[in-house]
Amino acid sequence: MKTVLNVIWLVFAGFWLAIGYAIAGLVCFLLFFLVVTIPLGIAALRIAAYALWPFGRRVEWRRDAGAGSLLGNILWIVLFGWWLALGHLVTGVLLCITIIGIPLGLANFKLIPVSLTPLGREIVSTDDPRHVGV
Repeated sequence: MKTVLNVIWLVFAGFWLAIGYAIAGLVCFLLFFLVVTIPLGIAALRIAAYALWPFGRRVEWRRDAGAGSLLGNILWIVLFGWWLALGHLVTGVLLCITIIGIPLGLANFKLIPVSLTPLGREIVSTDDPRHVGV
């Protein structure tokens, strides 16, 4: 079932959202030329891969994230997070209009927190026994 939902997701939402994350990542790498924005670019590309194929994976907080993640997340929200979260919100609402799109819309809503604060989070498989019950 995860594969079917992921294929439907990819066609209707995932491809376009992943492009948004990839553009944000490339902007972090190329336009700012700052060492500070490189972790933001890496986080954006990691979330782009998650936005392509979200079913069967989830996002967890990393326990070892420190103050650098907090400062990076504040910078991320100001530069990219608000419009990526808005993209998830709009796409989620549009997908929830149909019955078939409801699981896809809920997946979009699940991506909003990670689109606002990507640093200090880890994307893990739901089948990974090390992360069961966490």
